[in-house]
Amino acid sequence: MDNKEYFLSVYRHSMAHVMAKAVMEIFGKENVQIAIGPQIDDGFYYDFMLPRTITNEDHKAIEDKMREILKRREDWTVKEVSKDEALEIFKGQKYKEELINDLPADEKITVYYTGDDFVDLCRGPHISNSQELMNVSYKVKSVSGSYWRGNEKNDQLQRIYMYCFPSKQELKAHLDFVKEAMERDHKKIGPEQELFMFDESAPGMPYWLPRGFKMYNAILDFWRKLHEEYGYQEILAPVINHKNLWETSGHWGHYKENMFLVTNATVDEETGKEEINTDIQYAIKPMNCPNAINVYKNGLHSYKELPLRYSETQVIHRREKSGELNGLFRVQMFHQDDDHTFLTEDMIEDEIGDIMDIAKYIYETFGLTYEAELSTRPEDFMGAPELWDAAEASLKRILDKKYGEGGYEINEGDGAFYGPKIDLKMKDCIGREWQMGTIQLDFQLPLNFDLRYVAADGSQKRPVMIHRAIFGSFERFIGILIENFKGVFPFWMSPYQVGIVPIRPEHNEYAKTVEKALRKAGIRVEADYSDENMKTKIKGFKKFKEPYILILGDKEAEEGTVSVNVRGNKQMNGVSLADFVELCKKQVEEHTLELIDTI
Repeated sequence: MDNKEYFLSVYRHSMAHVMAKAVMEIFGKENVQIAIGPQIDDGFYYDFMLPRTITNEDHKAIEDKMREILKRREDWTVKEVSKDEALEIFKGQKYKEELINDLPADEKITVYYTGDDFVDLCRGPHISNSQELMNVSYKVKSVSGSYWRGNEKNDQLQRIYMYCFPSKQELKAHLDFVKEAMERDHKKIGPEQELFMFDESAPGMPYWLPRGFKMYNAILDFWRKLHEEYGYQEILAPVINHKNLWETSGHWGHYKENMFLVTNATVDEETGKEEINTDIQYAIKPMNCPNAINVYKNGLHSYKELPLRYSETQVIHRREKSGELNGLFRVQMFHQDDDHTFLTEDMIEDEIGDIMDIAKYIYETFGLTYEAELSTRPEDFMGAPELWDAAEASLKRILDKKYGEGGYEINEGDGAFYGPKIDLKMKDCIGREWQMGTIQLDFQLPLNFDLRYVAADGSQKRPVMIHRAIFGSFERFIGILIENFKGVFPFWMSPYQVGIVPIRPEHNEYAKTVEKALRKAGIRVEADYSDENMKTKIKGFKKFKEPYILILGDKEAEEGTVSVNVRGNKQMNGVSLADFVELCKKQVEEHTLELIDTI
């Protein structure tokens, strides 16, 4: 942690105490139960049990009370106390009492006083006097419900979030960023543009609507063509597998709590009563790797066939806590752009080099930059430590060669349970970082499944396995793209690329000729042949931010041309239909980011 981060954490944590004190003074100390209040990336929060629900009108009152407290310039003092003393200090504060009772008997306990009338259980460190916080700029961000200790069976508290920065300028810059991020929110844009929806009958499992599925398939087609050029073979495997497969892979022992398990039900023919068989036999797949292994095991392979690359983009399911679900970013059903490559050890560096080239090309096509991070052996790992050491050494050599020593981050202890990995972290157009792609080197699953190939000398040897995804998941990646492009997509991936507006019914026949020519060229087009007036039709297409809207009237029909409205702004008139078709095809073939507005 550098000096700035250290001081930010101290100031923000101290401000959390100030907010807790302010809330107690507003509602009355006897009416408030305080829980915990840590600092976070853009400020801090504090959890309370209060006599009533916090409203928007309370926000300013809390901010004003905090300002009043800071002006008192109170001293902050720390005191080390025994467990019994701590329980006496926080008598009647049940959440603090619970925290104290859970501490080991010999635990060092410290409390911090803000003035003489407020005390909090805290390890610190904190400021020495409130005047140190006089220039800090802060603002209530939001209020939400939270369960004590994150457990749904516990009390529901009110969590007050607050932005906090060292100066007014930094707070304003952050609020501007937040405003821009809210305008880009895929959970807002997606439904507005009819891309996807959710339903309570399937929490965290998105429905792709017709428009969104067109965009989804455009991205999938791009992905498929690129991978075919690199020699990948696409497979399709079952969604449900017997638990024996997951036991062999290790997922049953290391990942079972995140899997959807399947129980069998039988119905008594006489009574019609349903009986549940609690002996779980099957699970819905949370990963594709064991099925890719089954495909590999379908026959004995020669070294001449390697590397064998099995890609799969089918649906997988992973259980998440309901509070962690977040639009397309955190779902329970998604499609991973998966690949599992089987190869010899001496092929590893070249293969991962090719994967990094594919990732670079894909991210650059979408206008995204990225950095690499090496994640090493976690505490809960499977296999021999020496195999892990060998795998980590291989990945370090590859990254050193690609980026130079120190040109990448090392994330200690964050590897998958079966092997270390390279994570690819992308940045979008407003500087937000996203962990997306992953390349995992695996010596363990080939051992678990006793995988073999016939070597050049006729002996049978064990292959190495690479798990690899570039998008991570189509759902999350598209969510990022929605926000990155603010719903204004490049031509090649727009759900519909051209909208057609015949000015009057007598122009419908020519409009159908234009529509047919565009469809024949593979362009996604929709036409409005209704009796609505021209402006209403144009407005309908503008709602979906379609790249081109063609307005067709007498002049266009006579000359075989189109008048082109470029994303609701610039106009191109008298464009020949053939030239317009070529303009569209060029953008699809080149995957251009900018929309062509001249011809």
